[in-house]
Amino acid sequence: MATSPTIATPPSRPSKLLIAALISLSLGALGVAAYALTRTKGEAEPTKQVVVEKPIFVALEPITVNVQGEGRNRFLHVGMSLKVRDDKAKAQVMEFMPELRSRALMMLSNRQADSLQSTEDKARLAAEIQAELSRPLNDTLPPQGIVGVSFNAFVVQ
Repeated sequence: MATSPTIATPPSRPSKLLIAALISLSLGALGVAAYALTRTKGEAEPTKQVVVEKPIFVALEPITVNVQGEGRNRFLHVGMSLKVRDDKAKAQVMEFMPELRSRALMMLSNRQADSLQSTEDKARLAAEIQAELSRPLNDTLPPQGIVGVSFNAFVVQ
């Protein structure tokens, strides 16, 4: 009997199943590592919940005043809301509303019509109104809790 020469077989390639298993195992290990890292980071830093306080506004009835013009009658019609810091400040503003409106009226009627045109002029006026209306109403009361003034109507004619 003649022996047949041995045919060398090429080294066998890993099967597709083995490759898929290795890839799955690697991805699983990466997933576990990522989860562990994020879990550790989350435990180290407690979550901070930001509580947004609801703003409190007090609307003033619109005010119409004569303003100083160049030889002709002009007027200003303005509606505004006061932003207050808390319910206590709101109650105080509501209680003294006639005096606050009077302060605003006196302040607005002393204006030149030309000084109320630009956005900067209106922003400056809002800051001045806030400062004026925030002043204490008498020696025994604290300053008003007014933190902002918003215009909702503003007409100069």
